[in-house]
Amino acid sequence: MKLKGVILAGGTGSRLFPLTKVTNKHLLPVYDRPMIYYPIETLRDAGIKDIMIVSGRGHAGHFLELLGSGREFGVNLSYAIQEEAGGIAQALSLTKEFVDSDKMVVVLGDNIFEDNLSEAIEEFKKTPIGARVFLKEVEHPEHYGIARVDGDKILEIIEKPKQFIGNLAVTGLYLYDNQVWDVIKNLKPSGRGELEITDVNNFYVQQGTMKFDLLPGWWADGGESIDTWLEANNLLARKSKTSIPEDVELIIRETTEKIVKETMKLMKSQASDTINDFSSKYKKIYETTPEKTEEAEKENLFKGVANDEKDAPFDINNYYKKD
Repeated sequence: MKLKGVILAGGTGSRLFPLTKVTNKHLLPVYDRPMIYYPIETLRDAGIKDIMIVSGRGHAGHFLELLGSGREFGVNLSYAIQEEAGGIAQALSLTKEFVDSDKMVVVLGDNIFEDNLSEAIEEFKKTPIGARVFLKEVEHPEHYGIARVDGDKILEIIEKPKQFIGNLAVTGLYLYDNQVWDVIKNLKPSGRGELEITDVNNFYVQQGTMKFDLLPGWWADGGESIDTWLEANNLLARKSKTSIPEDVELIIRETTEKIVKETMKLMKSQASDTINDFSSKYKKIYETTPEKTEEAEKENLFKGVANDEKDAPFDINNYYKKD
């Protein structure tokens, strides 16, 4: 069975305001390219060529101008418009005709994955029915949909839990079979008036057909807040070909610290030797007593200093004379 790709890139981007005052958040740069490039590349690298992008009305033309037909990425892009904010599940419903009878891979346009997910996606293609999600440990579970897991099974997914139930966040990449259309059709709006993707996922959990994978690499949610957007930039900068890999950077830092410590020891030792040599060499000068001052002047004790430095004693009378 063929897989279709869906990228959901709507929303107002209020959590990234004022960066999103004049553009869609998915068009903001993350390191060296627009944010929307990353989900396209995730799908393409998993072998998915037919992709639909769902965006809001305000900046739909910007996506088309930036991405065109998708030829630059080696994919075929289609577009749909979400007329008003209605939630992720509502945005997904707009792609029904595009997906048709195929299974789908749905990616939120502000989610960036370090891992290549092609193996798990290929395995999903062979599954008769069901869904699959990708989990990642997070520091602030209260900001995400959190999966309560027992062994290899998800017991339930709770959206932004107020009490700690775990720290495995459901990331923004979902694999669904064709049941999803009936699920969405029967959803009821949440307290904020939207059709929630967590409710869709919990249908498959209750059916017993929801599978999951734990992500070994990092995952960035570039649209959660200014801080997560900045974190995504930093992660991509570190991953770029022009930056130093983290393990190499650690080796360089540790080596540099050792070099600095050894250099300081050597400088301290050399400084001590120099001071001792200086003290011995010029001891006679600094130990001169008032009674011996005239005798010292006659001996011109500082004449030796000039000779040591291979330089003639300074003579102000000759300094400005021309050759």
